[in-house]
Amino acid sequence: MTVTQQQVSVNKHVLPLVESLIADADKLRLNVQRLDDGCTIVDAGIEAVGGLEAGRRIGEICMGGLGTVTLTHSPYTSRWPLTVNVHSTNPVISCLGSQYAGWSLSHEKFNALGSGPARALCLKEELFKDLGYADRADATCLVMEVDKRPPLPLVEKIAAACKVTPDGLTIILTPTSSLAGSMQVVARVLEVVMHKAHELHFPLEKILDGSGSAPFCPPAPDFIEAMGRTNDSILFAGQVHLFVGGDDNAAEQLAKQLPSSVSKDYGKPFAEVFKEYEYDFFEIDPMLFSPASVIVTAVESGNSFHAGHLDEALLEKSFGA
Repeated sequence: MTVTQQQVSVNKHVLPLVESLIADADKLRLNVQRLDDGCTIVDAGIEAVGGLEAGRRIGEICMGGLGTVTLTHSPYTSRWPLTVNVHSTNPVISCLGSQYAGWSLSHEKFNALGSGPARALCLKEELFKDLGYADRADATCLVMEVDKRPPLPLVEKIAAACKVTPDGLTIILTPTSSLAGSMQVVARVLEVVMHKAHELHFPLEKILDGSGSAPFCPPAPDFIEAMGRTNDSILFAGQVHLFVGGDDNAAEQLAKQLPSSVSKDYGKPFAEVFKEYEYDFFEIDPMLFSPASVIVTAVESGNSFHAGHLDEALLEKSFGA
């Protein structure tokens, strides 16, 4: 199924957010560098300090300007009140057409996954055939969850794949161990449920709206531990509410299949699971990557279906409390 009726431009909507991020680099504690070929590199945590606000804004950039990310304090997890809230009125395109880290990039020993609106220009992923979505723009942005700068040949390869000149490309770097890096990953709480719905072959055009939240995790200096904590924020305490079209049976079945607890790999911190599979993502059950608790509301009937649960004991174990 395609979602061709949702032909908004993620690159058009994200441009003001990228310009604002760069203009506010000093107060956000970011380092901005213009390469010899004209590409703009934004360091949000490698040498720069960055911070929560930088990560919040980068989360919205990842969503192609079609979503909002806010920070609040919430009592729904007893010891971790800082909460990341995400909402998109166009969750299919925002989350799958932009935010999902699906573009595999490499040059010699440098490897990374790219997310953000640039993906909708290069169309390297099979996912875009399912979405029936493509974008056009003269300027774009790509976010990489890495702790070193990409080599210039790769930068030029990215620009060429997106059909933009290098001076029309901005690359934002967010190490997972940084505050900004952790923030933009936890802000994927809605994206992971959208990706799982797609893997479950739920008709994407029936997903009308969505929101999610997850507690912000304390960052860790070790990459594996930092990555584990960002995932566990979502796996053990993420909450998502989807609004869908169609009948009650389809909505109920979707709700039952979405929570992380249905996975055979559920039950221990993600870093431990990753280690057990010898650090091979592709060996981990893909059904694990989803929030702890979901609500699916069938808008035509007004009925809602709840599934999953928060697991504060596993959250505490992951966060090292």
